[in-house]
Amino acid sequence: MMDTPILKISGLTMDFGGIRALNRLDLDVHAGEIVALIGPNGAGKTTFFNCLTGIYAPTAGEIILTPPQGGKSISLKGLKPNQVTEKGLARTFQNIRLFSQMTVLENVMIGRHCRTRAFILGAIFRNAATRREEREIVEMSYAILEKVGLAGVANEFAKNLSYGAQRRLEIARALATEPFLLLLDEPAAGMNPQETQELDRLIREISDDGLSILLIEHDMKLVMSLSDRIFVMDYGKKIAQGVPSEIRSNPAVIKAYLGEEVDA
Repeated sequence: MMDTPILKISGLTMDFGGIRALNRLDLDVHAGEIVALIGPNGAGKTTFFNCLTGIYAPTAGEIILTPPQGGKSISLKGLKPNQVTEKGLARTFQNIRLFSQMTVLENVMIGRHCRTRAFILGAIFRNAATRREEREIVEMSYAILEKVGLAGVANEFAKNLSYGAQRRLEIARALATEPFLLLLDEPAAGMNPQETQELDRLIREISDDGLSILLIEHDMKLVMSLSDRIFVMDYGKKIAQGVPSEIRSNPAVIKAYLGEEVDA
């Protein structure tokens, strides 16, 4: 892992009126890592993702993104969601957000929009450069579908896919933006054991391809299996961090989940 984290969160705070949803949260992700963010329902995990991706404007704190291989560090604060995506950070959502009336292939192609160069005139007059770019988008989209195991249903409508396949399609669309950091918001939610096992394998393959991953997840077996490090939240605060073996036996984590003290 490199010394400079690709994502560094310092003192991140989010207030909604008189309610503090995030309270001076610190977190970092290094290149090549799979990092999990866990905590009970209502801990503020999705709010945290929304602050990172420009959906919410944080009350205070810093969000610094540093591309790997010596890229220039930038602040994500104040950027809109599409601008955050352009900087190399992509996400999926807790509630699946696909274009249900479009095909699987078209859903992935939409993810390429932030990397396209053809503008309105190119689309109207369809010059050689625009046609070449369209072919490249289709080819890359098929390659991504192959990776996530959906190439065989490329022309199916997204609404006709199984729940687990829709989850994988959402990951495929995020990959189409060419991120170096992928945020997964409860990717295993609602999956059966076989689908979860396939997801585990897919996340490992994505990581092996060089992407860093930050995931929110309630499936502790998946979290403990995949994660290099784990951060734990409760009531908007970070209460623990460490490798899986440390988190598994941490008294503060056990109390947060079980609501009772344990012998240390």
